[in-house]
Formats: sequence, C-alpha cells, structure tokens
Amino acid sequence: MVHILNRRALLGAAGGVGITLAGTGSALAKLVEFDIEPRGSDGILERLPTLDLESYDEMSTSTRLWIDTKLTKAAEQRAIEIMKANGYGPDDEVPRDTAIAILKDDPIISFRNHTWQRLQMHMWTQLRREFYSNYDAYMSEMEAADKMGPGVLEFNPGIEPEYTKHEIHMQPGGYTGDEFAGHIYHYGTNNFYNGRNYQDQFHTSLTRTIPVPEDGKVMRILDMGSGCGQEVVTLKKRFPDAEVWGVDVGAPMVRYAHMRAVDMDVDVNFRHALAEETGFPDGYFDIVTSYILHHEVPEQATYDIIQEAARVLRPGGVFYPIDFYTSPGRKAQDGRAWRRIRDWMTHRWNHERWLYEYQQADFEGEIRRAGLTLNRDEAKEQMTYPVGRNRSRNIMGTKPV
Repeated sequence: MVHILNRRALLGAAGGVGITLAGTGSALAKLVEFDIEPRGSDGILERLPTLDLESYDEMSTSTRLWIDTKLTKAAEQRAIEIMKANGYGPDDEVPRDTAIAILKDDPIISFRNHTWQRLQMHMWTQLRREFYSNYDAYMSEMEAADKMGPGVLEFNPGIEPEYTKHEIHMQPGGYTGDEFAGHIYHYGTNNFYNGRNYQDQFHTSLTRTIPVPEDGKVMRILDMGSGCGQEVVTLKKRFPDAEVWGVDVGAPMVRYAHMRAVDMDVDVNFRHALAEETGFPDGYFDIVTSYILHHEVPEQATYDIIQEAARVLRPGGVFYPIDFYTSPGRKAQDGRAWRRIRDWMTHRWNHERWLYEYQQADFEGEIRRAGLTLNRDEAKEQMTYPVGRNRSRNIMGTKPV
C-alpha cells in the first residue's frame, strides 16, 4: 500500500504554499504520515485504492441500477400477472403469507431478488478483502486520527446490547463487529445510492430540509445513528456555528466518521453510544435528527430512542427522524402483493430483521407520549425530503415551551 500526502489537509493548513512540517511529532505530521490516498481524491471522496477495485465498483453500481429499475419493473409486472391469475387485482390487499407462497418461486421474481442479494454479498466481500489485505496501513491511519481535531471522538467499550450485533444488509460483522465497518459501509452505500452520493449530495439534500426551532436558535444538534458521519458533516456545513454531535452504537463507525471529518477539517464530534442512552444532559440540543435508524432497531428500541430524543431536546427544540415511513405519504402497511414479496426479501434475505416490527410500530403515538407536539399537519414546504424522484413531507415533533 502506498502512503501519500493528504493534499486537502496540507492545503487547508498551509494555503497551498511552501509547506514545512515543523516537528515530526505534530498531529498534522502524523496524519500525513498515515493518510492513505494512493489514487488521490475525486472531490471529497477518496478514490478506491486500486483500479481493479474502482472498476468493480463501477460495474456493480451500474448492475445495481439495472436491477433497481428495469429488472425490478419486469418482476413487478410478473407479480401483477401471477396475482391476477390467482384472482387478485394489482391494488388488492393480500395476506403476507399468501403473497409469499404464490410469488417466491417464480423464476423472474426469484432472479430479481437473488441477483440483488448476490451482488450485495459480493460487494461486501470485495471491499472487506481490500481493507484486511492492508490491515496495518488502514489501522494505523485510524489510530493516527483518533486523538486529532478539530472535533472530538469518544469511546464507551462494552455498551453494545445483543441486538446491535446483527449483520444488517448482510454486512460482515454488522456495525459493531468488524474493525473496518465504517470503511465498508461508506463505500458499500455509495453502491446503494447508485452513484448519486459520492460527494454526500444525498445527505446534503436531506440536511437542507431539516426544520429549525421557531425561535431560530440552533446552537447544538444531535444526529442519532450517525453511521459514517455523512449527515453530521453536512449538518455542520449548513449550521457552521453550531456544536454538532453524532452518536452511533458502532465504535468502528464513529471511528471512521471521525477520521473522515478530520481529513475534511470539519469541526464535528462523535460519541460511541446508544441512541436510546446518549449520555447528554437534559435539554441540551436544539435539533435532534436521524436518518434510516428506526427500521434497523427493535420496536421497543424505537420507543426508547424517541423518549431519549425528547429528553435531550430543549423547550422549543425539534425532533426530525427521517426513515422509510416517517413521511405521511408512504404507507408502512402496504398490502399489495409486490410490496409483500419485496418486504419479505428485504427482511429475510437482506437481514433487515426488524422491518416488520417497524412497520407496525406506533411511531406517531410514541412521539406524543414522549411529550412532543406532532407537527405533521402543519409542515412547511421546507420540511420535505427526496424519496427517489418524489418529495414527501416528514413528521416532526416539537418540545413544548
């Protein structure tokens, strides 16, 4: 593995002129020594370290786009035809077990589902092989960044309950059990977004829609389940004067997120903590948000997280959780046969273990029980977020003053 200089860090520190590292023990010198960018960067995204891996990424991304569009459309049409032959219209409610039994063995539908699954498994394998084949270099890079600023990184070893060890998305080791979970997740989800998030542009679009408290004061923001830190970074860019925190139960996730923020010279903070037990004081934050967190935790954890969000919000503060069904326009209990088979594939084969629990959870009721005012019906136009090509309103809870 080639070690090269971090051009962004150097240019940011020295304005791009006559750089001299006074003192080899300096934090900057350590980051430069260990930062791995053998093929440079494309904007804010460090390019994959080999041409072979980058070529594979481009191939798998284009294949996934084909699966998600043309192949999925063909499978959906096939499901409609099969259900019609069994006496069901395309919009009829169908019991879950009935839809699965009728559709799961059809060759076209099975081909769509298994192609999607195998591509995902192969993607994880290719990425994991790269990072473990160069274990010492990548681990040294993270260790060098751990105690560097501008933001802080906090660890709390041993906090992970059993449910957090599940391998969601078939990601090896999940979010807690693989030392390179952050690396693998970041580059793997670039594939998930079909190449539309290489510059964090999807997260930027989400961040722009997050509402602010009515009094306009935004001093502290918390992102729950912050993953590899993309939303935390884009929150800081939107609110440059705010103290921004991300919490995630995966220590490897926050470690990678912190390293990436250091590399980008963005002053954000990460804490290894449960979203349902963040450790922050009562009333500390003006905004608490999350992105696709709640469908990846058990139903009770969702309720506990909502209660924790209410606790750490200050009076007048805003809770804005973005997930599959937090938009009123998207039905959690979609009983159409095609949706039934898609959900079954996601639950069973993509290891979204708590998807069904999330679908039946009383999300809005728990927001009210937490003492927050549910503002869904009063949503302003800014409270929209992109879902595919559509834009849907998102629910919001406000803590009474």
